[in-house]
Formats: sequence, C-alpha cells, structure tokens
Amino acid sequence: MKPVTLDDVAMRAGVSAKTVSRVVNDERSVRPQTRQRVLRAIEQLDYRPNLLARGLSGAHAYTIGLVYDNPNAYYIIAMQQGALAACDELNFNLQIRPCNSRSPGLAEELRDFANRSRLSGLVLTTPVSERTAALRRLAAYRIPFVRILSAARDPRDGSPCVYVDDRDAAYAITAHLLQLGHVRIGFLRGGRHHHASAERLRGYKDALHDYGVPWRRELVIDGDYVFDDGFRGARRLLDLAEPPTAIFGCNDEIAAGALAAAQSAGLQVPYDVSIAGFEDSPFSRHSWPPLTTARQRADIIVERATRMLIARIGGGEVANEGFNPELVVRGSTAPPRPKSRQRRRR
Repeated sequence: MKPVTLDDVAMRAGVSAKTVSRVVNDERSVRPQTRQRVLRAIEQLDYRPNLLARGLSGAHAYTIGLVYDNPNAYYIIAMQQGALAACDELNFNLQIRPCNSRSPGLAEELRDFANRSRLSGLVLTTPVSERTAALRRLAAYRIPFVRILSAARDPRDGSPCVYVDDRDAAYAITAHLLQLGHVRIGFLRGGRHHHASAERLRGYKDALHDYGVPWRRELVIDGDYVFDDGFRGARRLLDLAEPPTAIFGCNDEIAAGALAAAQSAGLQVPYDVSIAGFEDSPFSRHSWPPLTTARQRADIIVERATRMLIARIGGGEVANEGFNPELVVRGSTAPPRPKSRQRRRR
C-alpha cells in the first residue's frame, strides 16, 4: 500500500502542502478552523510523518522521548539524569512522558506523542517496555525505540534492549538472609503489572528452594512500589502468629515502609527483625539503620539505552546489553535474635 504523503493530506483538507507542514510542525500562524480541517484529514488518512528523516535533517539538535509508568520519584529522577547525560553529549534534546502502560491504546498514544513532539525515537522503561502487543503496533508505525527490561538473559527477540537481571539480585539478597540464619523471610511484592516484581519473587523462591526452605504463601504480601504499601504489608506480617524474622521489600521504598512499621511496633532493626530492599535508592542510604539492598543504577541503565537508541537512529548496529544489580550489605540485616531474647510484638 502506497504511504500517505503530505500532498495527500493537503488535497483532502483543501489547503496547500505548506499549510499542512505548518500544522504538523505546530506553528501558530495557522487559523484554528484551518488547523482543525488539516488535523481531521491527517486522522482520516492515518498520515504519519517520517520522524526519522525529519529528526535528522537540519543543523538543530535532534529530540528523543523517555517514556515511563512508575510511581517512584527517585527512579524517575535517576532515569532523567541518565538520559540527559547521553543526550547532552550527543547533541540531542529530551522529552519525558508518563503514561498508563495498561492503556488499550498505548501504541497509538506513543505514536501521537512522537508525532506531536517531532521525536526521532523513544526509550521505553518498564513496564511500558513489557507490553508486547503494543510494541508490535508501535514497530509497525516505524518509530525507533529501545526497551529497558527485567530479564535474566538476553531475550534475542530482534528488538534492541537493555536488560536487568532482577532474579539473580533477589536470589542474592534472599541467600544473604538465609546465610544469616533466617528461615521465615517475608516478601513484600511490588506491582503485579511490573515484570520485575515477578522476577524478584522468582529469585526469592529459588533461593529458598536451593537452601531447603519451603516458601509459605502467608509470608508473601502483594502491594505496589510505595512506602505506604510497605508499611501496611509489614504490619500484616508482624501480626502473624509466627511472624518472620526478616522482611525483603521489592524495592527500597517498600523496605523503608517496612522499617517504619517494625519501629512503630517497638521492634529493633536488625536485632528483632532484619529488613532488606532493592535498588540502592536514597531510601536505603538515609534510613536508620541503612538498608541492605541491591545496587541498581537506573541512571546508568537509562543512559546506556539512550546511547543505543541514538546509535540506532543514526543507522548504526546495536547489541543488547545486560546489567546485574550488586548486593550491598548494610546495618539493617543481622542474624536472628534467639527466641528467648526476642521482643514481643505490640
């Protein structure tokens, strides 16, 4: 099927090609009625400008988009810093876009964002990058993108990505707690629509299995990646007839909430209960005691994905790259206190 051209839109709208170009470029010199007529023609014909050619033409800086669906303010800031580091060096501009990754029209929303903002490509973070059907549609719109994924190995699916081994890092945290002598380890899960949550839960379960400790459903509490869910989930765990001696939060914000819950119950961390998080965010370093965690540099991961996207836009070959978060042991974990010396939960 022959691609729709700017001239086709001009003919449908009854205006000149130059007027269509002004509308596409969001110039203010077009009368509102004319603009609406052109926009209707664009929608009717499903006209899609050649973003790649437009983004790379001329002497001005090019622009890419960073797309996210994550409530964690630290993570959002770190992602922006990483993307900007690459963009500043390579003379690109950056636009950021929050979105609902579960929207049925996700691909079309991203397409329209790229069209309106004149983007040359997109960096897609989790969980946006995990919506397979939407990504297939986005690829059909010929918009270059690079994904950031939670995966134990290179997916080798033909779509460029940076992948993070959340499973291995969660295994290392759980193994650390088991080696300290904990056998009842609570797990506070993040949002189910994040594949990272499933990978971290898998690492937790695999470590328990390998150490001969059965996992118990009552010790796994669902929630989201926020402080309040960490607090509420930890209180549920601590109210059990046989509470855990350690709690693993799916990220540092959850773990910080668990730490507050333990302290509000009159417990000393790590002596009455050990607590660990994930990501090495400011929550882990500024808590007291500081949290044992897995260091995951979101800024470096996004910077690498941004460089991959820019290389792809320039026609270069790109290879997928993996990251392994590193276990960081701090003062929030210690061997369990003997039962005879454990404090009674309030």
